[in-house]
Amino acid sequence: MARMPPAVNREGVCAMRKQIDQVLEAVDVACRKVERRGEDVTLIAVSKTFDADAICPALEAGHRVFGENRVQESQGKWPELRAEFSDVELHLIGPLQSNKSADAVELFDVIHTVDREKIAKALAGEMKKQGKTPKLFVQVNTGEEPQKAGIAPKEAVAFVQRCRDEHGLEIEGLMCIPPADENPGPHFELLRKLADEADVNGLSMGMSGDYQVAVQFGATHVRVGSAIFGVRDYPA
Repeated sequence: MARMPPAVNREGVCAMRKQIDQVLEAVDVACRKVERRGEDVTLIAVSKTFDADAICPALEAGHRVFGENRVQESQGKWPELRAEFSDVELHLIGPLQSNKSADAVELFDVIHTVDREKIAKALAGEMKKQGKTPKLFVQVNTGEEPQKAGIAPKEAVAFVQRCRDEHGLEIEGLMCIPPADENPGPHFELLRKLADEADVNGLSMGMSGDYQVAVQFGATHVRVGSAIFGVRDYPA
């Protein structure tokens, strides 16, 4: 079972709680500006690249909603963590390959990155086979960036409908990652418009640098990593 490592003392847990509370307060402030309620926004603490020892303080501080980018990385830490913290809600927020669909359905409670027919079909088959129904979001490439995953905006509404009609999938909402060098507001506004057209309520948008803006555009889920866990040390 995963246990809080000796190196992480109560001061570490308190510091983590403070970081999380600061983000939640910022969400509340953004919500009040547009007459929304803070409790209507889910804070996903993005723990990608951080190991179990780094995640434990957040769990000990009481946070339970986490996001990961890669299935394989998640398999290396979350089953053991969940053995102790069974009420965790785990979100896949990174690109999904069809050959990882079975593992994704088994491990994740929410998948934010459905973006093509092959993935929709694979997930539908695995959900039926495993008898599990993770919540699903369709990822939209609002900036139409060739290097980025996600379906084109002009195809998004029709794709949501095909997911329902052809694959029997219930789509919870839409997700986007705006271009890093552009004002995120128009991208969040576009995603909200597409969600209205597709008749879905979920809007997974906003990260550490722009989650307050996303909240004012209607985000129901914000994906915040570095503002909680600190700067990531990516491999060279």
